[in-house]
Amino acid sequence: MLQQHYLCGGRRQDAVSGAVFAVNDPATGAQITSVPNAGEPDAVAAIDAAEQALPSWRALTGKERARTMRRWYNLLCEHADDLAVLISAEEGKPLAEAHGEVDYGLSFVEWFAEEAKRVDGNVLQSPQSDKRLLALKQPIGICASITPWNFPMAMITRKVAPALAAGCTIVVKPAEQTPLTALAIGELALRAEIPGGVLNILTADAANSVTIGKVLTSDPRVAHLSFTGSTEVGRILMRQCASTIKKVALELGGHAPFIVFDDADLDKAVEGALTAKYRNAGQACIAPNRFYVQAGIHDRFVARIAERSAALRVGNGFDRGINVGPLIDTHAVAKVRQHVDDATRQGAQVVAGGCAGEGNFFQPTVLTGVTREMVISREETFGPVIAVARFETEAEALALANHREYGLAAYLYTRDLARAWRVAEGLEFGMVGINAGAISNEVAPFGGVKQSGLGREGSKYGIDEYLEVKYLCVGLQ
Repeated sequence: MLQQHYLCGGRRQDAVSGAVFAVNDPATGAQITSVPNAGEPDAVAAIDAAEQALPSWRALTGKERARTMRRWYNLLCEHADDLAVLISAEEGKPLAEAHGEVDYGLSFVEWFAEEAKRVDGNVLQSPQSDKRLLALKQPIGICASITPWNFPMAMITRKVAPALAAGCTIVVKPAEQTPLTALAIGELALRAEIPGGVLNILTADAANSVTIGKVLTSDPRVAHLSFTGSTEVGRILMRQCASTIKKVALELGGHAPFIVFDDADLDKAVEGALTAKYRNAGQACIAPNRFYVQAGIHDRFVARIAERSAALRVGNGFDRGINVGPLIDTHAVAKVRQHVDDATRQGAQVVAGGCAGEGNFFQPTVLTGVTREMVISREETFGPVIAVARFETEAEALALANHREYGLAAYLYTRDLARAWRVAEGLEFGMVGINAGAISNEVAPFGGVKQSGLGREGSKYGIDEYLEVKYLCVGLQ
């Protein structure tokens, strides 16, 4: 499964320039391998290949595309262990978590293979007796996808699977830190006999990724861009897409609140917090960043979460018994360190962890006495830090949760059914976990509001991102 060439037009290729870049293990710093450093001519060639493949792929019936996707799914299942090893090697998460990501990524291929057969339009009620009105759904065309490093399989399948099911072709640019999982997915697509050019995967370092992004956003043949990443980069890509009026789907930054009310089940709230926060060392867009705990339960929650956090084992994801792996690189470690230092300078107390280890490791950390003026309350940390603030009333909790520009995910714990409905409806977020710390699956729509993005991925709604509605008015002669 270890591939060292990008995928374009059904062929494994080197960059036109011949340039390569290194892929490193974040746990050890060791180089795993090198892959092609694609540039502008490679991106144009990938769009060319997608354009050539589009007519025949979109002409297939949904059932025919579903059969091909099912072959791909079966091969992905057969190589699940290999994919998990690649994920742990290049991204760093513990091997058990990597297996979980593989299962999550597989679920989208399986789901959208079935959805390919369910792309339906409507016959509309005509206001005139001599006309018949129809609404058809058709593939939008060539798509482009730019994916992040933190879930190198699932973020690709969540975008590629609905595009292929809809009848589109696609060019994928995976994150420079984690191209190997993407290339393995592409290799299995070849073996599944997905036609050449339907799925194209370009690898590039940070500088060339910017170049490729400009090509994908400016080429008028590309009808759709999907991106998962920071809000800052999302704004840039959205501006670049404006010149050709592309449809965009953006899953951007999150700054999730985690609200615990006095009447919550403390054990479940603690377990939910651990699950939501420390998965992938806190490097998840839906990981909670701000923990608001009501005064009556605050001290018990802090004591329990600090004890549990201190007991977690940090280390190489391939080592037995590891709970938290490394951060992706030294820049990520520096950001977490800066957030913790800023909080403590302004009066927050460290009650667990607080220190970086050697290399890219950072201890699971719990802070108390956090205020809204601190950087950690305003910016996404993307690391294993639980920052706790005390609140008194339900109205105060809602105001604190909603005061940021982000609106991706939120969590609340309460045993009061009426409160659960009130708060969930009042939270300005696209996804809300009520007494649940793990909320992602293929059946539910994933996406945010405000400056956390546009559109939805997964679920029966996810395929609509890759379809256009065409209206037919038929006059009866």
